[in-house]
Amino acid sequence: MTPALASALLPLLRRLDPEDAHKLALHALRWGLAGRVTAPDDPVLAVTVLGRTFANPIGLAAGFDKDAVAAGALMRLGFGFVETGTVTPVPQAGNTRPRLFRLDPDRAVINRMGFNNGGLAVYLDNLERLHSRTVPLGANVGINKEGADPERDYPLLIKAVAPHADYVVINVSSPNTPGLRDLQSEERLRAILQAVATVIERPPLLVKVAPDLSDAGLQAVVETCVAEGVQGLIVGNTTISRPAGLVSPLIRKDGGLSGAPLLPLSTRMLARAFLLSRGRLTLIGAGGVFSGKDAMLKIRAGASLVQLYTGFAYQGPALIPRLKADLAAELKSVGFQRLQDAVGTDAQALAEYA
Repeated sequence: MTPALASALLPLLRRLDPEDAHKLALHALRWGLAGRVTAPDDPVLAVTVLGRTFANPIGLAAGFDKDAVAAGALMRLGFGFVETGTVTPVPQAGNTRPRLFRLDPDRAVINRMGFNNGGLAVYLDNLERLHSRTVPLGANVGINKEGADPERDYPLLIKAVAPHADYVVINVSSPNTPGLRDLQSEERLRAILQAVATVIERPPLLVKVAPDLSDAGLQAVVETCVAEGVQGLIVGNTTISRPAGLVSPLIRKDGGLSGAPLLPLSTRMLARAFLLSRGRLTLIGAGGVFSGKDAMLKIRAGASLVQLYTGFAYQGPALIPRLKADLAAELKSVGFQRLQDAVGTDAQALAEYA
């Protein structure tokens, strides 16, 4: 099966409960039913950051494959990198169902999953089954809802996943674990990062932040991360806000909103992070990417890499080759011969993006 055919079957999946459809899609990927992309990437898309060369900047965000059950298959779809997790130290059922809602008219999703995953042992077992990492792989780590000790748990998780990952992400920004976003405060984040510093041999470390941070909160995160040796930020996670213009009756559901309506908010936050970090952090832009034009917007706001989740869920594997081709064309149309030359070129204007 080709990625295009796999995407053509998405209308059938949308007849199912969103969470059941997601599980079925993961199984199909694991069985290799989504095919593979073999065409080489346009050289203009290559970027070297975080000590790795990425053939293209388009990655899959965490949350899609929490237990890394389909990581190998996802790497064959044309992504430049794949991020798995969020994984917690012990298994966690998450919040009660229903907890995943499609807002089809808005090209958006609301979730309150609550870090449901099989735990660290299952996650490691699945990663150990990978014969090779054909593209860089990220491991996103978080804490359990009950019995958590962030200064104990994050170092434990990072040490465990380090041999299997090209970078590790500390998730302190999901809105669905009580108290988690409080860990973005300067004092709490510094304590976590100082605890993590005891893990000597580790891949590049990133922190994933919420797009709802205040300007002062974002500045504190940036300066704390730089001071404590973090290599990058992912901007950002889902939002607890409900942007104007949403039309789906499901907008009143509790949880984090992702998808097209998040593009302005997350891009504005990304541009501000770029201006604050002044080249000291590698930025990954996430939130609302559905097209090559959206990806280009993230890059010009300051992202060296871009992540998808909701756009991939809505459009399927056929999105990836199309998005890469459109992004390459966008770069060339404005005279960029390397993606790196476009990073942050519109950050000042996009910091006020409405």
